[in-house]
Amino acid sequence: MGTLTASVLLMRWELLSAVMMFFASTFKIKCRQSSRNAMAFIFSGIGIGMSCWFVTGLLGITLSMDNVNHFWDVSKNVFVDVMSQAPANWPMP
Repeated sequence: MGTLTASVLLMRWELLSAVMMFFASTFKIKCRQSSRNAMAFIFSGIGIGMSCWFVTGLLGITLSMDNVNHFWDVSKNVFVDVMSQAPANWPMP
């Protein structure tokens, strides 16, 4: 019983996101069948968000502000580097 409890505690966010993906998929199907396309679109977005949360949890990626700031700094540096190496008359009309 202790092993089961420990595994549930360790996987709690992944389990929650998997359950939310299931419910989002179920509600999306029900909304499509009853021609509620806007609600089906919202549930699709929730399902996509939950699947991204699931994958980041399994890969051990934490979405802290430090990581977000680091991502933007690296993106900015790569953009500036690429633009500095582009020819002056590019793209040609």
